[in-house]
Amino acid sequence: MTLLRGDTLSEAFDRGSAAYDRLVAASPGYHAHLRRSARRLGLADGGAGLRVLDLGCGTGASTEALIAAAPLARVTGVDASAGMLERAAAKPRLTHVEFVHAPAEALADRLAPSSFDAVFAGYLLRNVQDADAVLGLVRRLLVPSGRLAVHEYTLGGSPVDRVVWNAVCSTIIRPAGRLTGDAWLYSHLQESVNTFDTAPEFAGRLRKAGFRGVRVLPLPGWQTGITHTFVGRTAQEA
Repeated sequence: MTLLRGDTLSEAFDRGSAAYDRLVAASPGYHAHLRRSARRLGLADGGAGLRVLDLGCGTGASTEALIAAAPLARVTGVDASAGMLERAAAKPRLTHVEFVHAPAEALADRLAPSSFDAVFAGYLLRNVQDADAVLGLVRRLLVPSGRLAVHEYTLGGSPVDRVVWNAVCSTIIRPAGRLTGDAWLYSHLQESVNTFDTAPEFAGRLRKAGFRGVRVLPLPGWQTGITHTFVGRTAQEA
């Protein structure tokens, strides 16, 4: 299939937003993995005094993970899907979060350079039209020595990882998408992972974008070799 991009993908997420939380909650470890990746940002003192951007926040699952890891941080959530943001803003634990409706590519006109101490991007980079451009924007939005954590489906490079991913998609994810009327969205999910970077390739992409100290950290359970946390920092001086 042709991958969904731009407004077409945002509209697919709008349509799928009503069932999205129920579907991801059925995935073993989904929320625990997000919380683990958020903790890997390493924000001290509960995030007191820090500004954190949740880029591609969706229905707010990643935002809740960030708040659990850094309850004293000031969090801003950004997403291109109005339907997903509506779900996020309605969650009682997120009423104090500032939400911005915009695609990641448009943030250069919405947010000032060095606006954030940390950025979290969950399941975002394989969905944007130009991942390198978005990473460049993220680097500009971060302060010197700012922290980045990316939580993403990136296959580890073993043929077994690809087999497991496609088996899970064929037997669980895509059938669930058909039941909710969102077949195109979940077909896109499968192919977006198959065609995106492997974990070593994405780590290289981060280094090329100017991030230092990049590390690739595995996640447990069935997603081992399929989902990873990537952490890095901007240079000490802008």
